[in-house]
Amino acid sequence: MPEIAEIARIVHFLRLHLVGKTIKTASAIDDANVFGKVGTTGAQVAAALIDRKVVSSGSQGKYFWITLDKPPHLVMHFGMTGWIQIKGAHTSYSSLYRDTDSPEEAWPPKFTKFHLTTISNPPVEVAFTDPRRFGRVRLVDCPGDSIRQYSPLVENGPDPVVDADRFTLFYFQSKVRSRRTSIKALLLDQTFISGIGNWVADEVLFQSRLHPEQVCNSFTDNQIKTLFEVIRYVCQTAVAKLGDYHQFPADWLFKHRWGKGGKVAKCLPGGEPLAFLTVGGRTSCYAPGLQKKTGDVSSGVKEITAAELEKPTKLKKPPKKEEEGSEAKPTAKRKRKAEDTASPFFYESKSATRQKKIAKAEQNEDDAVKEEDDLASPTTQPKPTTRQRGKTVEINEQGDATVAGEQKLRARREAKVSVKVEEGVEDDPISVESYSNTRRRSARLSGV
Repeated sequence: MPEIAEIARIVHFLRLHLVGKTIKTASAIDDANVFGKVGTTGAQVAAALIDRKVVSSGSQGKYFWITLDKPPHLVMHFGMTGWIQIKGAHTSYSSLYRDTDSPEEAWPPKFTKFHLTTISNPPVEVAFTDPRRFGRVRLVDCPGDSIRQYSPLVENGPDPVVDADRFTLFYFQSKVRSRRTSIKALLLDQTFISGIGNWVADEVLFQSRLHPEQVCNSFTDNQIKTLFEVIRYVCQTAVAKLGDYHQFPADWLFKHRWGKGGKVAKCLPGGEPLAFLTVGGRTSCYAPGLQKKTGDVSSGVKEITAAELEKPTKLKKPPKKEEEGSEAKPTAKRKRKAEDTASPFFYESKSATRQKKIAKAEQNEDDAVKEEDDLASPTTQPKPTTRQRGKTVEINEQGDATVAGEQKLRARREAKVSVKVEEGVEDDPISVESYSNTRRRSARLSGV
């Protein structure tokens, strides 16, 4: 995330290329995060810029702004990956935007949120880019010379470089003494100090020889004074170098916390090992041999070494070792028998198998319906049955077996039964009760 030094770099380029010029054209996309989350739209930002003269540019911590000859003014925050690019100017400080500074790069650049062009010869083109969309661009309707008295700037603490008259030892000491949080967490609190991010906080604690998770009110007066002086030194030096880490002093932790290719370094050049603390999702780099704990430490801290950071998070179990002299037994795997789809009888056999399954299902359903009918008609004495080669065989009164096969059963289902119910007629071949049972069975078989 761009911190105090990187913001100072952008303000330097805005003052150099944009201040004093009038904006001719402006365009912006309607991004719900970059604009919408701070109560504005891309169209409103573009409309506020057109035909306006840029009067000044300034910064406070991680915020920076452009004041115009008429309000509203533009206040911006880069978030994680935001940046200002000026066509033809080398504004980048890292490899993230190094390629976009080349003359061959398409313009406006990728991930542009708003873009403006000035009335000048040659015209100046400026673009605000943000791949991850955590940046914020808002309009502040106020007098330009009092913009820091309005939100969001008024809620932030003093800038260690810009606000040297406010960021005093008395202010710093009173804040540290009144807090029982870890010193690293306090340094990252923007309402306490503006502009200090993760790497700056690690740097000042390293040079102050203070443990990052030691509780604030456990430090001595000398430790607090040393920390205050180091904060001013680190911030002023980084701002003077415009955030170009190639120009940082060789003894800074920043130059050694990463190894070759961006990998985590394991130690300082003198051999002092480095370690890392992870608290609340933020990683702190420090030297345990130099940054000793001299007081209480906040709870919930997970300490890991630099070497452990490079280990994979999940290790595979090693294979079991075979005893000497024993032969490894291959694992038997059951293979599915391949089907000969080229055979002329393949689809015939498939169809025959399917028909058998259907016939069996119908037979099972017939048996279930018959059993259900018998249970529903307790007054009717069912005839004894048996099974012969898949057919139903009924036993009559004389004990002879009468075959009632599938054809007879289907014929009975499809037969239209007419019932004539007359009072006093005892020789009616179909009773009312058996008729209702037949109707119910027919409905079941037809799926109604």
